[in-house]
Amino acid sequence: QVQLVESGGGLVQPGGSLRLSCAASGSIFSIGTMAWYRQAPGKQREWVARITSGGTTNYADSVKGRFSISRDNARNTVYLQMNSLKPEDTAVYYCSANLRPMSSTYYQNYWGQGTQVTVSS
Repeated sequence: QVQLVESGGGLVQPGGSLRLSCAASGSIFSIGTMAWYRQAPGKQREWVARITSGGTTNYADSVKGRFSISRDNARNTVYLQMNSLKPEDTAVYYCSANLRPMSSTYYQNYWGQGTQVTVSS
């Protein structure tokens, strides 16, 4: 069974930093693009950043220059370094991975359970 588990959320003051991690575990054949999304209270889930298996990255305009996504393929883990945090970054952050389980011949999207990030003084 494949699982994605996020960690690293918490409470931080405006201007502060946090680093989120998301580890994929289970019987995995291959992982393609990994991404971070977030959902603020009363709002729809929005895409934040993505990184391909080859390391190409893309960012939402709202976080460009402040957030950095990276991955460790040996550990099946994706990271989100968040700097210069603002109150509007407050949300539950979810990671997703487009991966192929050992038991399948095609890629599927998997989601983590989410981790809360609160930016407040």
